[in-house]
Amino acid sequence: MEEAVAKSGLGWYPPGMNIFDSHCHLDDRTYDRDREAVIERARQAEVRALMVVGIDLPTTRRAVAIAEKYAHAFASVGMHPHDARHCDEKTLAELRALADHPRVKAWGETGLDFNRMHSPQADQELWFQRQLDMAADAGLPMIFHERDSGGRFLKILKNNWGPERTGVVHCFSGSDQELDSYLELGLYIGITGILTIHARGEALRTQARRIPVERLLVETDAPYLTPTPERNKFKRNEPAFVRTVLLKLAQLRGVPAESLAPVIWTNTCRLFRLPEDIP
Repeated sequence: MEEAVAKSGLGWYPPGMNIFDSHCHLDDRTYDRDREAVIERARQAEVRALMVVGIDLPTTRRAVAIAEKYAHAFASVGMHPHDARHCDEKTLAELRALADHPRVKAWGETGLDFNRMHSPQADQELWFQRQLDMAADAGLPMIFHERDSGGRFLKILKNNWGPERTGVVHCFSGSDQELDSYLELGLYIGITGILTIHARGEALRTQARRIPVERLLVETDAPYLTPTPERNKFKRNEPAFVRTVLLKLAQLRGVPAESLAPVIWTNTCRLFRLPEDIP
């Protein structure tokens, strides 16, 4: 396998850091032919834990199956705003039942996305609200998706949030004002490979320097959002590349990656209520 890693161009990494990819879609069909190799490359890149995120009922079931198979993988349940038009109470009931699985550690990916409007606004808001209720009932932290909601996401969230609740804004790419609001609500901020992209990541690189270190998570959103320089060679993102996000974040904050990694590991375990000595 070391030879395979070397041929992949990812390099060989000596042990030294624990990295948690806090958001990936390892259930995606693009991994069906080489999922084992992808997981091994992540291990070689010091990615010691993975959160496999559900975006509808079928993907949630696949995420749970992956989490059952691999001791360092965990799953979330949820309905993505893109798919809200397909949601109903029966689907939510099935997701709620899956939420009781011992390998499920979060609810989401859920939220609002008014950028492409794959689902009508009314559907998105209705099922976002219901999932806020479901997550509270299940006692799970939440994984949020927000894009171009014009303040509606924050308004709904603030009306349904309290100091006992916690979650992460996945793939943060919002304004300074939105960032401040999320931090005031006690939310964690998920940083993706956008951080490494020259033009698209410019604002995020500035914002990433001022996020309190105890609120930072790193993620890939694999198979999407491949970071630089990997995106120059690989079309598909994978959990191993979260290492690049961590290294860039450490560089921006002016600290050694070896010092930042354990803090982010602790943050992620705290959010998902996991022991820090994950196998």
